[in-house]
Amino acid sequence: MSETQPNLWAPWRMQYIRGTGQPAEGGCFLCAYRDAAGDDRANLVLHRDEHALVLLNRFPYTNGHVLIAPLEHAPSLAALPEATLVRLMALTRDVTAALARAVNAEGFNVGMNLGRCAGAGVPDHVHLHVVPRWSGDTNFMSVIGDTRVIPQSLEQVYGLFCAAWRGGGGGATR
Repeated sequence: MSETQPNLWAPWRMQYIRGTGQPAEGGCFLCAYRDAAGDDRANLVLHRDEHALVLLNRFPYTNGHVLIAPLEHAPSLAALPEATLVRLMALTRDVTAALARAVNAEGFNVGMNLGRCAGAGVPDHVHLHVVPRWSGDTNFMSVIGDTRVIPQSLEQVYGLFCAAWRGGGGGATR
């Protein structure tokens, strides 16, 4: 690399890279967050109810990348009660509406990685990813630089999401 080329650093990614394929310290981070209601802001938990948690992904693909996880530590959809499955879909609806207001998302990728071979970073605790998208938001950085350009901090998105969730009747308690 020449001296005139700028460097884009993403040192926060190393925490994720080093943890890939390893159980979270002390077990499943989703269960740890479930059990630590008093630490919701520090854990980036946006909403919790009797069935699920909604939280910002600490290692996002783009700003506003949200995870929706059932409270049950279950490795598959088949292991979840019907009421939890219904709630996960209702939360997906509410999260996309809140993100549209919070970060002006024009579209969304919604998906699940079921099993380690499918890319699940937490294969034993099923969860959904909601990734906001905008027209023209793809760029060359991820392709050639293995770097993502994320224009907002997690703290900024947390505040915007909470305000949008409350303002839209999403039911958040924060």
